[in-house]
Amino acid sequence: MQFTLDLDSFIKQYVICREESLLKADFENYDEQMRHLINGASVLVIGGAGTIGSSYIKAILRYRIKKLVVVDTNENGLTELVRDLRSSSGYNIPFDFITYPVNFGDNVFEKIFRQSGPYEIVANFAAHKHVRSEKDIFSIEAMIENNVLRARKLLNILVDNPPEHFFCVSTDKAANPVNVMGASKKLMEELIMAYSQKIPIKTARFANVAFSNGSLLFGFLERINKRQPWSCPLGIRRFFVSPQESGELCLMASIMGESGDIFFPKLDEEKDMKSLDKIAFDLLNSIGLLPDICKTEDEAIKKALLMDENSTTYPVYLFGSDTSGEKSFEEFYTENELLDMDSFANLGVIKNSRERGISEIDEIFDKLHRLFNESNVTKADIVEILKEYLPNFEHIETGKNLDQKM
Repeated sequence: MQFTLDLDSFIKQYVICREESLLKADFENYDEQMRHLINGASVLVIGGAGTIGSSYIKAILRYRIKKLVVVDTNENGLTELVRDLRSSSGYNIPFDFITYPVNFGDNVFEKIFRQSGPYEIVANFAAHKHVRSEKDIFSIEAMIENNVLRARKLLNILVDNPPEHFFCVSTDKAANPVNVMGASKKLMEELIMAYSQKIPIKTARFANVAFSNGSLLFGFLERINKRQPWSCPLGIRRFFVSPQESGELCLMASIMGESGDIFFPKLDEEKDMKSLDKIAFDLLNSIGLLPDICKTEDEAIKKALLMDENSTTYPVYLFGSDTSGEKSFEEFYTENELLDMDSFANLGVIKNSRERGISEIDEIFDKLHRLFNESNVTKADIVEILKEYLPNFEHIETGKNLDQKM
């Protein structure tokens, strides 16, 4: 079974439904300021091999930076990033460009930072991003360690050598979180805001990135390449931005924001929300196939085994979402947050994010460390601690996780 697909065109036509980037007007409006602040800068990107991090790198390489250092634990991802950049046109790759396959929480990262710095621009995209990461106490500890505790270590390093711009990516799921991933990102927001008087810190909450690594839509392409059936939740609607837009949004926020700002895209619920099953059907149609709706996972797997080069249908198992932490809707801000909707054409900014004191942050971290060191700690114990410090955290627990699904 062979198929061809222009993915960028598909995303524009069926997912984001716009030919030009959402950020086009804002980049035009702030072109002079952006060039002044970016050109000649030394840049450090953490988590740069992922979809958003690599898109940020591609956005900033439209300018003329002096140095680029990229850190990520994904060695293969870094290799592909370098090959992709050097095989493309239009990027101003500086002579001083190097990638390191290291964890930003390791001591070797601090050595790299202190010897290769200082940096004018630092952007952190290293994060656990999936709701599925809250399977049990071990996956939750790893997620909080990566999203929150290591971020604290990074901030302490930056305090000694503060950049002119520091960006740390958040998520729409941090607004009234219902899963531990969203709660960890909300706690990360409050952590970085505690440092916003010492370091010029900005962040952004935004939508799903269409066909990002590890996403459901990306999984559709992987499954069809392996002739495996699709599995898709029924009636789940989500906001989307393209990979290009994700990088541009983070770049605009990191450079043009004021310390403490939280950026988000101006998207309309009626116009911009797309259902996952509709995208799945449009994708099949774009490659000349029709969906063969299956009632069970086993039925879908058996039908996939029968496919050949002449097949005109593709097995799709549709199911009702029933896993822990799944939010039925998406939101970028809460009713208590003060919004600036005028400074940017297609971006809003939250201006009154809560600033906890460092001592309060220390108290939260001490409790988390003590819990993780206990032998009988449970997921419920962690949820209760997070609820204590995040009053808007309303965890949805069903006892099921996405690793139990196809």
